[in-house]
Amino acid sequence: MASHVTRTPLLPLQWGEVSLWVKAECLQQGGSFKLRGATNRLLQLSDSERARGVVAFSSGNHAQGVAIAARRLGIAATIVMPADAPAVKRDATLAEGAKVVAYDRATESREAIAARIAAEEGSTVVPSFDDVDVIEGQGSVGVEIAGQLGGAPDKVVVPCGGGGLAAGIALALPGTEIVTAEPEGWDDMARSLVAGAPVPVVEPAPATLCDALQTKLVSPLTLGALRAAAARGVVVTEAEIESAVAFAMRRLRLVAEPGGAAALAALLAGKVGPVSERTVVVVSGGNVDAALYANILERGANL
Repeated sequence: MASHVTRTPLLPLQWGEVSLWVKAECLQQGGSFKLRGATNRLLQLSDSERARGVVAFSSGNHAQGVAIAARRLGIAATIVMPADAPAVKRDATLAEGAKVVAYDRATESREAIAARIAAEEGSTVVPSFDDVDVIEGQGSVGVEIAGQLGGAPDKVVVPCGGGGLAAGIALALPGTEIVTAEPEGWDDMARSLVAGAPVPVVEPAPATLCDALQTKLVSPLTLGALRAAAARGVVVTEAEIESAVAFAMRRLRLVAEPGGAAALAALLAGKVGPVSERTVVVVSGGNVDAALYANILERGANL
């Protein structure tokens, strides 16, 4: 993976009396960690599979990861994206040469659309999290963290949608405490970890700025890896997420999208428990529309 992705920095953050660390995956190529899993999955394709192309479904970050990896490997890519996906993510996906097929989140199934396209074209579906190779690719974040710290961290706090990043990190860092952070009302991983089986988001799901974390049912693969690691989940509010986006800009000079700031929001809100100098908070993405970002910063100016 090392020659295909950027080794993103660990930035120090003084929090109270503790100097902990922020893993800035918002500085990854494509603006999020998703390039890692997409690249690892596409590298496993046979020559005949590459010739038939790939199809993925995503609100934007996985879309960009697949589009970038596909372009580099000479593979045609079709991405099924919600019609209301942020323009910055849709435009960046198109710019990488991928074909975008829009769908309605409320009335259509992205999985069904991707399956139909794959059946018609013979292409390979590249899931955003429910795939062993994708999960292992995301786990390269954990490998980097251990290398940068000179050993495994005590705790890693991770934004969570489908759980691919958190599960990959858990596999890469056995013995490290893993805390997942999800937006209020979209806490299916937190509830699934307690229940011991996948529990869907309760409908109607509330509106959230965290488009990257709007997964309605986690995968047995990601849930299994996180349960084996004794991970636990916490929930953050929209206000806490906005505060974290503004904090990332002011204190870290990082552009964090709302979903990418969920773990930082959990830290700032005091929801992750005790922290140490070997605690790492992952900022997982920075793809956010300029107008939304400006509004968030304006609202957070006095925080």
